[in-house]
Amino acid sequence: MSGHSKWNNIKRKKEKTDGARAKIFTKIGREIGVAVREGGGDPNSNGKLAALIAKAKANNVPNDNIQRIIKRAEGGDKTEYEAITYEGYGPGGIAVMVETLTDNRNRTAANLRHYFDKFGGNLGQMGCVGFLFNQKGVIVVDLEDKDPDQLMMDALDAGAEDYDAGEDAAEVTTTPEAFTAVCEALEAKGYTFISADVAQVPTTTTTLTDPDQMTNMAKLLDALDDDDDVQNAWHSLENEEDLDR
Repeated sequence: MSGHSKWNNIKRKKEKTDGARAKIFTKIGREIGVAVREGGGDPNSNGKLAALIAKAKANNVPNDNIQRIIKRAEGGDKTEYEAITYEGYGPGGIAVMVETLTDNRNRTAANLRHYFDKFGGNLGQMGCVGFLFNQKGVIVVDLEDKDPDQLMMDALDAGAEDYDAGEDAAEVTTTPEAFTAVCEALEAKGYTFISADVAQVPTTTTTLTDPDQMTNMAKLLDALDDDDDVQNAWHSLENEEDLDR
């Protein structure tokens, strides 16, 4: 769940281990539960919930699981989670934004500070890197047996903002507001998503070449992925495909 989508990451995303996928299910479930408690269980009137359902489907979360999470949240699950975004710098000055949902902000802040310090970065103040990112809907579509030109037309007709095709997949970019509608339109036309999320997309990226910095960046992203309180970690590393993860 780290970083901005890149063609070279697609195979890795497809081949997540069962354990990693189970962790993703848990994290998305937590997000859905919070969205339901904040805005109700009807995705037609809760845009945030609708976007998270699209994200869950892209990650192959079964619909029965999604509905159980919604019903549990409607039934009064008492766990109170707080959404906090942390900002900092990874090795080599790579900008990192970390979105969390936590029931203990002291624990979460201490854990994140430990990860950044341990792997050659530093956790900064709010706003230190946020200006380097724009929020966008990012949908990565599997191009197997699909015509990329047709997908481009379908995506733009549905309200997409931009389109970029690789050999095996295409990235469709939307405004956050149009994300759910574009997901639904493409899903209705039979497209399969590799990933779909409202992401923090870097406006500029940085390439790392130092092997030690690359190793530490990989370890930092893995530590963030493994933390139950971390929902997403977005970064400005250009050559993420070169990380040994």
